[in-house]
Amino acid sequence: MIDHMAILVTDLDASVAFYTRALAPLGYALVMTVEGQFAGFGVAGKPDFWIGVGVPTDKIHVAFRAKGRAEVRAFHVAALAAGGADNGPPGIRAIYHPDYYGAFVHDPDRHNIEAVCHEPYLD
Repeated sequence: MIDHMAILVTDLDASVAFYTRALAPLGYALVMTVEGQFAGFGVAGKPDFWIGVGVPTDKIHVAFRAKGRAEVRAFHVAALAAGGADNGPPGIRAIYHPDYYGAFVHDPDRHNIEAVCHEPYLD
């Protein structure tokens, strides 16, 4: 089980603004900041996704689990409205498995951020 993860971003304020809006449909919120160098996002007051000031040398992929396909779609809309770039609209990715439903965006540093649901269509 992963307790938390962190990625580097070039502009903390821009990235806080992006993730605050993009992750809201998934129940994530800004939980805390540390001296303008880090920001932690999470659910129910526990930060598990951190961003910190630095120069990303490699782009990473982070997938957030959604509670259903409607949340995946809401994430995609929110992330684009927050300035993210589309990297794959909401839809089935049968290459992974028949019920894999995901959406992908690039954040301000071009990290590949995904929301995914693995359950059969219920919503």
